[in-house]
Amino acid sequence: MSHTMMTDTAEHAQPPHDREAEQAVLGAAMLSKTALGELATELLPADVYRPAHQAIYRACLDLFADGTPVDPITVGSELERRGELDRIGGAPYLHTCTAAVPTASNATYYAEKVATKARVRRTGELGTFLVQAAENGNYATPSDADALLSSAQHALDQAHGSQTSSETADFDAMTHDVLDYIDNMQTGAAELNITPTGLADLDELTGGLRPGQLVTIAARPGVGKSVLGVQFLRHAALHHGQAGVMFSLEMGRNEIMSRAISAEARVRLHDMRRTGGMSDEDWVRVNKRMADLQGAPLLVDDSPSLTINEIKAKARKLARDRDLRLVVVDYLQLMTSGTRVESRQQEVAEFSRQLKLLAKELDVPVIAISQLNRGPEQRTDKRPQLGDLRESGAIEQDSDIVLLLDRPDAREQDSPRLGEMDLILAKHRDGPMGTVAIAHQLHYSRVADLAQD
Repeated sequence: MSHTMMTDTAEHAQPPHDREAEQAVLGAAMLSKTALGELATELLPADVYRPAHQAIYRACLDLFADGTPVDPITVGSELERRGELDRIGGAPYLHTCTAAVPTASNATYYAEKVATKARVRRTGELGTFLVQAAENGNYATPSDADALLSSAQHALDQAHGSQTSSETADFDAMTHDVLDYIDNMQTGAAELNITPTGLADLDELTGGLRPGQLVTIAARPGVGKSVLGVQFLRHAALHHGQAGVMFSLEMGRNEIMSRAISAEARVRLHDMRRTGGMSDEDWVRVNKRMADLQGAPLLVDDSPSLTINEIKAKARKLARDRDLRLVVVDYLQLMTSGTRVESRQQEVAEFSRQLKLLAKELDVPVIAISQLNRGPEQRTDKRPQLGDLRESGAIEQDSDIVLLLDRPDAREQDSPRLGEMDLILAKHRDGPMGTVAIAHQLHYSRVADLAQD
């Protein structure tokens, strides 16, 4: 094939691309080892539109990975060995590319232009696919449409984000990253990515909530698991400026915000709910704290009958728009897939797996609130155990942290531990297990360290 046939096709009939920028990228790659090293981390061969340019870029990357010098001569020899030299326009075309770039130091600038065109192309391809899927698919139920929307959102997120990150890495490539990670942990630099719970003893044991973790908070009804979930969210948003969202399938947004105000203002939740229950001093405290609450990045979604696909789609959007740092789902057993399933246990297992994948995808901690079965009530030892997780052992398997809540005074009115709650760290994938005793102040819809109260 002639050089003219390979490179001079009608531009207007082709998807978006930048021929000159692609030539400049290839020229820089063959002129400078430093430039090629930068390009290797910024641009994938699939981002390059023209097949001839893709072939040249792959040859450059392969030679670079083998430690072979990269220049027009070595690249030409490699392409000839592969039987691709004539297809790209011959050896003269390689020199055309090197002549197209004034200096190799501008390689990343041209790479950005090429990557931008690639994202535009992928977005257009996604649009075509969605039109065809919508017209030809058999969508009989709302859940079918939700699944299509979730898939489309995920594909759009991928097109919108970086297209150049590798999903695999060998040990040598990971060595520097893991040493930096350990160093950041030791110096405290990694704390910027950690979400504190606001409970000192719990944070000491867990190191705080970390990106990618699935944290399950489980208890019997009325013990305080939703209070704890709201407190983690409230503490992150109000005291650390970290945006968090609560997907609530049990409480409405007014109830959630009432709990947050009660906890922050130290006004009894019961008094806030009954006519004339609040004193003038209560109103002063509420109004004083409202200013802080209004500016906090605390988000609530109480949409009825939320499906797992809807939660994932909304969380992805918030991650793009609001720098999301924490997700709370209250609670697991109220979620629905919208489709028929063989068993409720399998359905809950799928919810657990999807939430763990979401935590990893968004690189934020996801808190799943869960019910316990009646196991503790039927044993002599009433303290909850991992086996008491309701409807699915997969919750234990998928979770990085499992917190089981136990209130001795909930089952014994004359308990000597009145006002105390145990946070039983029953599973901790990255650290020690143990029990943290805290003070519960459920009348204020909050908990606190025992040492502080």
